[in-house]
Amino acid sequence: MKTCGYFAAMILVQVSYGASNILIKISLEQGMNQFVFVVYRHIIAFLLLGPFAYVLEKKERPKLTPPLFAKIFVLSALGTTIHLNVYYAGLAYTSPTVASALSNVIPSLTFLMAVLFRMEKVKITSARGQAKVLGTVICICGSLVFTFWKGGYGFNGFVDRPLINIYTSKGVGESRHRHENWIMGSALILTSHIAWSAWLILQALLSKVYPARLSLTVLICFIASLQSSLLSMFFARNPVLWRLDWNLSLLTIIYAGTMISVLSYFLQIWCISNKGPVFASMFSPLLVLIVGISSAICFAERFHLGSLVGALLIIVGLYCVLWGKKKDDSATPTNTEAEDQMLEVAVIGCPAANDHGNE
Repeated sequence: MKTCGYFAAMILVQVSYGASNILIKISLEQGMNQFVFVVYRHIIAFLLLGPFAYVLEKKERPKLTPPLFAKIFVLSALGTTIHLNVYYAGLAYTSPTVASALSNVIPSLTFLMAVLFRMEKVKITSARGQAKVLGTVICICGSLVFTFWKGGYGFNGFVDRPLINIYTSKGVGESRHRHENWIMGSALILTSHIAWSAWLILQALLSKVYPARLSLTVLICFIASLQSSLLSMFFARNPVLWRLDWNLSLLTIIYAGTMISVLSYFLQIWCISNKGPVFASMFSPLLVLIVGISSAICFAERFHLGSLVGALLIIVGLYCVLWGKKKDDSATPTNTEAEDQMLEVAVIGCPAANDHGNE
């Protein structure tokens, strides 16, 4: 019965992420400013998580020295301010399905960076080493195919007309413009995932000197809200953008701040602590299916042949990397197991694709 609870929790997490991608896409198209959204969302998460972090981690929380604060500041910039704002900029140019599919390259990007920074050792002669290298190559190739090759439509849409019309462009002459936007959006999303992968590497290092993870999350939310507020002074200076009305934008902000930054975060940590990071990672391709079907019904999105091939390659590469990591975990000494898990745990909570569950 308890095992069913883990499955239900991870499915709920992926459904929550899928709903957030749809809501954010609609809100961005209706005029919500991404910088304003990031600020409000993290303020909500800070206010909700702050009291719990203060009470539960009173004894675990180390002293916040200037060098430590500087590291957390960089961590906030990479994993939240840069990642989320670039991600939402890319989402404005493309569809939630594209954003969800490209999120599966994060484990491979993280593995590649870990190798470059000598945090991960690869035995190319072993089956698990070959699986991780091959999976990384397949993921990167899949992301390139997904971004640059459309190849015509593979399937007709589920509906003839969108249930929710968020696109205002009309006419035959818009096809080239949309293709260019698709490429720009995919490139921005991939760039945001590079920043997120760098965040994972830094988080793995920082966790050794700051073990209070909930308090670290609260600090990241607070600093990220300040950083995005500073950016908004240049990109969202109009006071009208900051006005909160009873509309979809407000619902999206509240939903992201509660369901994603708080509830999904705790559900993931619960599953990871009991079933391991690989178990939680296995559910990430479910997000593509949920968002893909939702977009096909709500927005009458049609699937390109190139997108389907690219998404399939990304998912195959993802499972190759996860299989290699699973074999590594079974052969990894206890003293390095925590570091390996930190890299994988954070992969699951990607703020943007997963809409930042571990911010």
